Amino acid sequence: MHILRRATLALVASTLSAGAFAQAWPAKPIRIVVPFPPGGGTDIIARETSQRVAKATGWTFVIDNKPGAGGNLGVDSVAKSPADGYTLVLGQSSNLAINPTLYSKLPYDPQKDLAPIVLVANAPLVMVTGMNTPYKSLADAVNAARAKPGHINFASPGNGTVAHLTSELFQKAAGVKTQHVPYKGAAQALTDVVGGTVDLYMSSVPTLLGQIKQGKLRPLAVTSAKRVDDLPAVPTINESGYKGFDAVTWFGLLAPVGTPKDVIARLNAEFNKALKDPELVKRLGDEGADTAGGTPEQFAALIRDEIPRWGKVVKESGAKVD
Repeated sequence: MHILRRATLALVASTLSAGAFAQAWPAKPIRIVVPFPPGGGTDIIARETSQRVAKATGWTFVIDNKPGAGGNLGVDSVAKSPADGYTLVLGQSSNLAINPTLYSKLPYDPQKDLAPIVLVANAPLVMVTGMNTPYKSLADAVNAARAKPGHINFASPGNGTVAHLTSELFQKAAGVKTQHVPYKGAAQALTDVVGGTVDLYMSSVPTLLGQIKQGKLRPLAVTSAKRVDDLPAVPTINESGYKGFDAVTWFGLLAPVGTPKDVIARLNAEFNKALKDPELVKRLGDEGADTAGGTPEQFAALIRDEIPRWGKVVKESGAKVD
């Protein structure tokens, strides 16, 4: 009886302590690690979204850019941080779903080392060509690739990126094969596709929108299931004859595994509120992204489903990073 009483008291004390922690949290600024340089899509989404939450709650967020190794350095730093609710990461499909297969040795396990909080946004990609090429539509490019297998080249911002693997996914759907030209980032690739050095190129809508509106690039199709508001005249790959095609870059907030569930729940609730803010919806929409939302469980299910989906594409493409 004495032992049982002590165990009961310990359990009550533990419960009260956890409750007190949840009520006191946050008692200091919350750091959000962005595993890419400032100014990119992930950085903009992190800053814009956290600002809306801060305005509504009075909480303080600090954005900490930790680029390197395809986002792995930043994500790993959070996976190994204390699970106290004060260090989060805005991960995305590349470092959470693609890199587990792309990298032979990943320093973290997205499903075991991180606790999903909320899916924040989705961003489609767009396939483009230079204004001087003969490709006026997606069908033109596919027909040319079928006529001369391996002759048409297809550039991407890098080997194993979402853009590269989405182009591989499309080629499989279309039954064609092009010559992949990987670049180290979007800048030089963009210059070469505008200049006509490469035939086709795929990247995020925000990256290419300016050049498209300036008439320097011809958009052929977007990769999302529905059309993009900023490019209403550009068809989707899905409606261009490839039913069910839907590939986007997604962004989500996570914490180290073991973070108190009450804290996860509070973060989820506040970010879900912010993601319904019309101003935020418009701001991210101007960047070519759609706000998302949902439960931690739904985000966890997305990661679980996307790892094998992209893993299969990685293996079939032969892409590998050591």
